[in-house]
Amino acid sequence: MSEDSKTPTRKKGSGLGKISGKQRVTMQDIARLAGCSQSTVSFVLNANTSVKISEPTRRRVLEVARELGYRPASLPGLNRNRARNEGTIAFVIDKISTSPEGIVALDGVRQIARNLGAIVVVAETDGDPMLEPRTLEMFIEMGVQAIIYACIFTREVTLPNALVETTTPVVLLNCYTADGERPAVVPGEIAGGHRATAALLAAGHRRVGTITGENFMEATRDRLQGYRNALATADIPFAPELVAEGDWSASAGYRGTQQLMSLEQPPTAIFCQNDRMAVGCFEALKEMGKRIPEEISVVGYDDEEIARHLSPPLTSLILPSRAMGRWAMERIMRGDGQPEDAGALVKLECELVERDSIAPPPD
Repeated sequence: MSEDSKTPTRKKGSGLGKISGKQRVTMQDIARLAGCSQSTVSFVLNANTSVKISEPTRRRVLEVARELGYRPASLPGLNRNRARNEGTIAFVIDKISTSPEGIVALDGVRQIARNLGAIVVVAETDGDPMLEPRTLEMFIEMGVQAIIYACIFTREVTLPNALVETTTPVVLLNCYTADGERPAVVPGEIAGGHRATAALLAAGHRRVGTITGENFMEATRDRLQGYRNALATADIPFAPELVAEGDWSASAGYRGTQQLMSLEQPPTAIFCQNDRMAVGCFEALKEMGKRIPEEISVVGYDDEEIARHLSPPLTSLILPSRAMGRWAMERIMRGDGQPEDAGALVKLECELVERDSIAPPPD
């Protein structure tokens, strides 16, 4: 629905009494009376030509602003600096400080940007419904060359209005939209779960347990689907008792391992769906007196640094965060980022890193 079609007819001057007595008219006031989003008001009042605003909507916003006596409180001269920001890339993410994946993805972006002499500006929004739109609008008004919109957990997103309306190139990293509005890249998690499980099956294991992440997360569901696909490919029936639900923590790996090893027929191998749970798995197995990999094999996921330092070193899969960052920058270099550039969702391979935690099952 367009801004024009969803807006009721407004008589000139109507609705002004509702905000009388306020010390300063805000963009929210204008958006309410003009029948459009605050993002649209911001773009019109800042003369931002990088967004597609219909002429009737633009006129309506300006008319309401004049009637209300709007006076901007934003930084003066912001749009005059647009030409100076053409070599700037905005990296906007919901969380970057709670896990290494966001930092690694940013590093991939910066690797390409550095070669181009571009500046990367980073903003963490915490997914705040007020802060995120304001942050995106600020970058658009600055005239950045492109925006990389990222999520710490792989998921489907609904793009904020600011990103829907702008003509600034936008690339999605570790997230995607249902209708493919912008180019997007995510890890190939189903294939990764298949690859991890297949590595254990190739070593001769037929009873393979797995410890999952939280069920509401897409990565958990996809890695578990890959696990099931690998079993089916090897003509091994799926056994629900061999699936222990975890939460990505070392403690969950410890508890999940205890649960699996207490079965009447325990597994001879365990696929931990991240390396932190593998740490807890190692501890539980060692407390039980189980030797890794002579008596039981273990494979992890994400290939965090800890995987190299476990004893024995952990076989794991690389989460391609850095490669996703580079991919996003390469799309920007190609001039992509508009809706017509979206195409199919790209899933990058999670490569297996073989170390010493897998061996054939005991006789």
